[in-house]
Amino acid sequence: MPQHDRSPAMLAGLIDHTILKPDATRAEVARYCLEARTHGFASVCVNPVHTAFVASQLDGSPVKTCTVIGFPLGASGADIKADEARRVIAAGADEIDMVIDIGALIEGDIERCRADLAAVRSATAGRVLKVIIEACLLDTAQKELACRLSQEAGADFVKTSTGFSSGGATVEDIALMRRVVGPLMGIKASGGMRTAEAAFAMIDAGATRIGASASLVIIDAAAMQSAGSGY
Repeated sequence: MPQHDRSPAMLAGLIDHTILKPDATRAEVARYCLEARTHGFASVCVNPVHTAFVASQLDGSPVKTCTVIGFPLGASGADIKADEARRVIAAGADEIDMVIDIGALIEGDIERCRADLAAVRSATAGRVLKVIIEACLLDTAQKELACRLSQEAGADFVKTSTGFSSGGATVEDIALMRRVVGPLMGIKASGGMRTAEAAFAMIDAGATRIGASASLVIIDAAAMQSAGSGY
């Protein structure tokens, strides 16, 4: 990526400022919303219980409300995921990050995967849908299949990870995902990024969104790099 494209503001605009830990308090979520408004993050990404609160906190700003469903296991079933999606949309969610049916994918039950994705896509019509494939649990063929099925279902993004499994985003996985889905579909790198270098490496490999809880650390480092480079 050209040096002039590495500004903190550009990077901030690609970040889903993420607080998904189970012990997140309302006060912490409010702080994330304020930080997102202040720095111009793409969204605040939360668990469903916080959706309405986040939507109210972000009202009047360009920052989106992003909510996860079927999280973090992807094993709640198509109908439950679809109902969860409808409920969080009614509460104010602009973007939905769903976990794919990982077990069905691994055992090659393509029709179950298709039904799962189709149910959620139907329930999220008009909203941005990101499909978390949990790449750390998949082999190369399974990653490729997950990307193809997500694209076939009409998802807007494929996303690497929940951050709750055995690994997070890797440059290699981002490159593989970009190769499979082509140039137009969104790719979200999520899990384990705590430096500007890591975030830019993902972007260079093809990511168009970054999911991070260490967002402030990342953009502060980007600001220092930008100042040092003269941009």
